[in-house]
Amino acid sequence: MAETSTKDPSFGERVEGFDIPVVNERAVRASAGILFLVGFIAVNYAFYTGDFQPVRGFGLLFMIDMGIRIGLGHRFAPSMVLGALIVRRQRPEWVGAQQKLLAWSLGFGMAFIACLGMGFFGVQNEYMLLFCSFCLALMFLEAAFGICVGCELYRVFAKTPPQLCPGDVCDYTPPTRRSLFRSSPTADS
Repeated sequence: MAETSTKDPSFGERVEGFDIPVVNERAVRASAGILFLVGFIAVNYAFYTGDFQPVRGFGLLFMIDMGIRIGLGHRFAPSMVLGALIVRRQRPEWVGAQQKLLAWSLGFGMAFIACLGMGFFGVQNEYMLLFCSFCLALMFLEAAFGICVGCELYRVFAKTPPQLCPGDVCDYTPPTRRSLFRSSPTADS
């Protein structure tokens, strides 16, 4: 079992056996699922009732949660604490912290835009509902499929290649389409 150390002030955790700071992808996905569920309920409530207060509250909650992850560390964010508690009996899947930092910064930025749009700028509620639905779709990709859009953006735009990507997408080459549907593992005749 890997030993963790929280003494390193850099983003993420230092875990024995890894050269870079990491985060537990299982806890991240559980956290995304929790936030998705709360956001989905708020968006649907707004859609069916016309009352956008729960969406505004969720936007603020989401922005605060992402801000805590970025500013204080993921171990202090409420959804991450709850997610880690839920998956505590599962083996951690350690992924690079830098990719998650970009992903959470993207989430914070989107929540900030949503909060400004719904509050200060008074953007029409229907447009904000569409924007929030887009954000929820990104969270669903993370929670259900392990696809981290921020991590993919990091892979494209970062000066250094990412390490320890979720689902090992940094190093894994998927099989060709033809081999995906082959019924036998033997070579073609």
